[in-house]
Amino acid sequence: MMSSFQEIGWSTVTSRGLLFSLVWWMLTDGNVQSWWIGVPAVSFAMIASIALLPPVPLVWRELLAFTPFFLWRSLQGGADVAWRAFHPGIIVPAVIDYPLRLPPGLPQVFLANIVSLLPGTLSATLDGQALKVHVLDSRGDFMTELKALEQRVARMCGVLLATSHGGE
Repeated sequence: MMSSFQEIGWSTVTSRGLLFSLVWWMLTDGNVQSWWIGVPAVSFAMIASIALLPPVPLVWRELLAFTPFFLWRSLQGGADVAWRAFHPGIIVPAVIDYPLRLPPGLPQVFLANIVSLLPGTLSATLDGQALKVHVLDSRGDFMTELKALEQRVARMCGVLLATSHGGE
C-alpha cells in the first residue's frame, strides 16, 4: 500500500489536498475554528480518494475551457426539460446505444455523468463498451453531440480515443 502512495506524486497529493480544503472551507463558511476537525477530515478524504481513485492526468487548460461549456449546456438542458414539460407532444423518447471510445475508468464515468446534463439526455447504463442514453426526442442528432462531448472529455483527461466507434 505504501509503495502505491509513493508512486502517486506530489502534484496529485497537492491538488487533492487543495480541492478538499476548498470544499471544507466552503462547507464551514470559512470558519477558522472548524479546522481542528477539518485537517483530519481533509487528510482522510485525501488518503481515501488516492486509495479509491487512482490519479488521472487532467489537462487543466482543457478543464478550464470545459467549465463555460458545462454551465451553458446545463442551463440549456434545464430550459429544454422545462419547455418539454409544457409541450408534451414534442417528446419522442428512445434509448440509444453509444459505443464508447474512451478508456474505462474515470473518463467514462465523467462522460456518463456529463451526458445527463445535456439537453434532452439521461445516461441509463454504462457497461465499459457502450453507454445507453435515454433521449427525449429521438429525432435529434445526439450521436454527433455525444462524439463531440467524448472528444472534450478525452482532451480533459489527457487520454486518446480508440480509433473506431464499434462497428464503424
